Amino acid sequence: MSLERFRQESERWLAQARADLKAAEASAAAGSYEWACFQSQQAAEKALKAFWFLHAYDPWGHSLVRLIQDYPDDTLRAELMPFLRHAKQLDKLYIPTRYPSGLPDMIPADVFTDEDAVSAIATAREVIDGIAAKLS
Repeated sequence: MSLERFRQESERWLAQARADLKAAEASAAAGSYEWACFQSQQAAEKALKAFWFLHAYDPWGHSLVRLIQDYPDDTLRAELMPFLRHAKQLDKLYIPTRYPSGLPDMIPADVFTDEDAVSAIATAREVIDGIAAKLS
C-alpha cells in the first residue's frame, strides 16, 4: 500500500472511531449502558489503529493495551504511552459488556450503569481527541 493510501486509511479509521463514539452516546441515552461501554472501547481501538495506519503499519488485534505496547516504532510508541491508562480502563469492557459468560450469574444489561457509560465515553473521547491531534 502506498503512503498516500495508508494516510487515507488512517482518516477512514478515525472517522469510524468518531462515529462509534457517537453511537456510544446514543446507546447511553437509550439506557443501553453495556453497549455504550463496548462501543467506547471499539471507538478507542479504531483511533489507535488510525495512528498505526498513518505511519504505514498494519495493526492487528483488539486490545488497546497491545496496540500501544506492541507499536513497532519506539519513538512513536512513546507518543502513545500517555493513553495506556485509558487503554487499560477500556480493555476491561471488551468481553463482559457483551457476554453473560463474562459475569458470574449476571447479564451485562443488568450490571453496567449510567456512570460506567459516561466514564467509558469520556475515556474514549480523550483517546480519540489525542490521536486526532497527533494525526493533524
